[in-house]
Amino acid sequence: MHRRRRIALTLAGLALLSGGGIAAGYVALRHRLDRAGPLDRPVAVVVPHGDTAAVGEALRAAGVVDSGRLFRLAAWATHRRGPLHAAELVFPAHASLRQVLAVLRTAKPVEHRLTIAEGLTALQIAALVRHAEAATGAADPPPEGGVLPQTYNYEYGTPRGVLLARGEAAMDAALDAAWADRAPDLPLASKRDALILASIVERETARPEERPHVASVYLNRLRLGMRLDADPTVAYAASGGEGVPDHKLTRGDLERDDPFNTYRRAGLPPTPIDSPGMASILAVLHPAAGNDLYFVADGTGGHAFAPTLEGQDRNIARTRSK
Repeated sequence: MHRRRRIALTLAGLALLSGGGIAAGYVALRHRLDRAGPLDRPVAVVVPHGDTAAVGEALRAAGVVDSGRLFRLAAWATHRRGPLHAAELVFPAHASLRQVLAVLRTAKPVEHRLTIAEGLTALQIAALVRHAEAATGAADPPPEGGVLPQTYNYEYGTPRGVLLARGEAAMDAALDAAWADRAPDLPLASKRDALILASIVERETARPEERPHVASVYLNRLRLGMRLDADPTVAYAASGGEGVPDHKLTRGDLERDDPFNTYRRAGLPPTPIDSPGMASILAVLHPAAGNDLYFVADGTGGHAFAPTLEGQDRNIARTRSK
């Protein structure tokens, strides 16, 4: 529509609004601008890209305004105050047209949150991102251990691939900083080795205070060339990468010749087995002092540690006697 024709129609709308002339129409419009709107509670609306007709219809359908036509008149009359933005926006209860237009011009978009917990596998993270309803697009599994567990804020319409890329960038930055500040003389060749071991520590204990001690046991084993004998790596293999198998670990699981079976293979597994949190990464890079080589669940949610196999046997017997 040509600009002259738009202006002519808008002026005609003002005249019709008042039932009189254009001047009276302006007075009537100013009154309508400040009249309370129909919303009985705050509501979030996805405002579409497009002209004011499309925006007005979306707002009318959501119950924000009574009339798309009146909205268009108000937007035209106040156009010098800035453009209208397409985004997911929250409109307050009983918002007047003036308030609605202020939201469209100045309000920040709604922020959604996606929380990725520590210890999730790549398959679990991909499933979580696929269920982020305000995001769009596909979510292929990221590299195992590649996403930093934390809460990510995002706006409506953010591609799921972008969310995962942000998580990978966050892990890269966090791991770089932690590796640069690591304790000396660790038996780890690279920051990737640190990430792999941290993913095992993450699954071994839920107690933050135990993580440096668990990390110390595994690092001591690596120094001596011992197998790690880590149940979480066997569980990862038995679950097909899901992290937790649908059965208790069996002797067959422990004896299976698999790259992730640290009862059969020396050294670290080929990749992380989950995405560890910063506490586990820092535990590996700043382990507790000591020469313990064994630990066993003590029945209280924690573990009993020992430097010798004889001490491990005593701890096992003590746990079984409870």
